Amino acid sequence: MFTLIRAWTDGLLSDVGRRKPWLNTSSSTPPFRKRREGFFMSKKKYNVLDLFCGCGGLSKGFEMAGYNIVLGVDFNEPALKTYAYNHHGSKTLCGDLSSSDTFDKIDNLIEGKQIDVIIGGPPCQGFSLTGPRQFDDERNKLYLAMIETVRRYKPKAFLIENVPGMATLYKGEVRNEIVRRFTDMGYNVNNQILCSADYGVPQIRKRLVFIGLLNNKEKFIFPEPYLKPDEYITCEQAIGDLPSLEHTLGDDVSEYEREPQTEYQQLMRGTCNVLYNHKSIDHKQFVKDTIALVPDGGNYKDLPPGVGESRIFHMAWTRYCSYKPSRTIDTGHRNNFHYKWNRCPTVRESARLQSFPDDFVFLGNKGQQDKQVGNAVPCLMAKAIGVELLKYLE
Repeated sequence: MFTLIRAWTDGLLSDVGRRKPWLNTSSSTPPFRKRREGFFMSKKKYNVLDLFCGCGGLSKGFEMAGYNIVLGVDFNEPALKTYAYNHHGSKTLCGDLSSSDTFDKIDNLIEGKQIDVIIGGPPCQGFSLTGPRQFDDERNKLYLAMIETVRRYKPKAFLIENVPGMATLYKGEVRNEIVRRFTDMGYNVNNQILCSADYGVPQIRKRLVFIGLLNNKEKFIFPEPYLKPDEYITCEQAIGDLPSLEHTLGDDVSEYEREPQTEYQQLMRGTCNVLYNHKSIDHKQFVKDTIALVPDGGNYKDLPPGVGESRIFHMAWTRYCSYKPSRTIDTGHRNNFHYKWNRCPTVRESARLQSFPDDFVFLGNKGQQDKQVGNAVPCLMAKAIGVELLKYLE
């Protein structure tokens, strides 16, 4: 299984027909054009503009797929500092995309470069209040800003990602309205809910992804899963090599204590020989004593009566399961605990579960770092999409 992972993460993934035998399914030719077959490496570096970029999970994945990330835009300064530190050669802009002068700033920063792809995950909370019939409501201004940016720069393709619940919000009317808006601008739009674990990410994280192709007669075909559920990368396979921190809180910069035990761990380390962001929380003793009573993969339901009742809800006192992918990484990380050690996961452990390589350094305080990791798109899922998209851009 892990030789398989190394193959596609290093960019050696071949065509769908060859990929299917790895999944023990039919090797018949997929029903799309012949030029889509065969692993595709573009000679051109396509320019990407990342909106609502956060710390840059989408950008990192597209960078790994061979794109040139020109600019990341967000209003969260700590996240942008992390973005700038890790995306060398890319520029950043801290600004409100709903403000008209932000476009002038973008124009200045991209310096006349052709923007080939626009990617981003605009917030969708407004839709739950306004519904599709009030799409232009002020509360949807950030989504409208994403649409206006695409209209302004006319990229060859765009990507929007969001929570899977948007697919069924107002019986799918919001999703359909988004598709209609971009269709009216000349884009052929497809959308699908993807699960990150299918693409080698050790986490069950589902996202609704829209891909639009400008003036293209065919819709984007989303990449088929690389792994079957019984091949998913587990928590232990992902983070089992990292120091336990059983008797220390650790440091922002430290050293590995053991060699990688799996190919996923080796992939995450790459050539990095320094361990960043692996620092634990100084839990109170009652927290340690309580979580010590929860077994691998268990939760509050496994606690004795009267213990841990200050946190009784579906996520409370939950240990990751060593032999499964993690649950969705959130922005707090205070309700999930390590599958073995009596503590919350470190920023580095959460980043590993999001498939950020170990040389990706998170800046800011602990709370800001947790938020950056939890809000990000898993890098390997982004890469899988980016690799597939290259086939449509030539």
